[in-house]
Amino acid sequence: MQTDLFGNTIVETSKVINVSSVPQRSPFRYPGGKTWLVPQARKWFKSCIGDKLLIEPFCGGGIIGLTAAFELYFPHILFSEIDKDIAAVWKTMLNDDCNWLVKQIYSFEPTRDNLISIIDKPEKDCKELALATILRNRTCHGGILAKGSGLMKKGENGKGMFSRWYSSTIAKRIEAIHQYSSRMSFIEGDAFDVIQQHMDDSDTAFFIDPPYTIAGKRLYTHFDIDHHKLFDLVSNIKGHYMLTYDNVEDVRKMAKQHRLQYCTIPMQTTHLIVKKELIISDNFDWL
Repeated sequence: MQTDLFGNTIVETSKVINVSSVPQRSPFRYPGGKTWLVPQARKWFKSCIGDKLLIEPFCGGGIIGLTAAFELYFPHILFSEIDKDIAAVWKTMLNDDCNWLVKQIYSFEPTRDNLISIIDKPEKDCKELALATILRNRTCHGGILAKGSGLMKKGENGKGMFSRWYSSTIAKRIEAIHQYSSRMSFIEGDAFDVIQQHMDDSDTAFFIDPPYTIAGKRLYTHFDIDHHKLFDLVSNIKGHYMLTYDNVEDVRKMAKQHRLQYCTIPMQTTHLIVKKELIISDNFDWL
């Protein structure tokens, strides 16, 4: 470990994780997803033994919380998400409409006309919005759901817009999530409110993966958050936490201002570019 001029602890790790070795739990093809972080997250989970609850307040695709649920690291997992489209998927997966969603995914005939008729349907109920969101996620460039994201044309290996539509795989992941629904809860709401409600609970752990300062605008609908306020909240959490961020000077500066420990962890992008991201935690004894 190293210490900077401000007394902040800096930890460096160097191994790039092969994401193909990590169980794929989420039905989303999620931009900014944290599948690559799962092996390190498991180490962190073990340091949280005794905690009754794990909260993932910016859940998105939710791979870290899903891993914790499936592998029984915590008695209960609470997910929250403010994006109404993504929230519809989570709510449907965890309630009795899950069976309807799975049947629709299995029976969907992948044609452009069928896709447009579902995603452009007005006045969708929650389960219909969930289906439309899954379809958009799997047919838009990079899985990006933000406004302005377009449907794929060439797709993966020139297979067109449905090159990422694996109906059986997606449906089975949703079914598996539903089987663990008694261990999971979901709130459609603001991550800041959820953190504030539980920040004084010493037996609650947080995995916090906010929209990043640079890429967030391109990837997410609700990208514009108060990063300084988030650091203020995190610095007052009584229990364990892991916070992920882009490795840029502004973020490192906020960490230093709040005397938060951080490490850099390498990850490989979908374009096979290796870069480092920041992990901020209450301690790094688990590394």
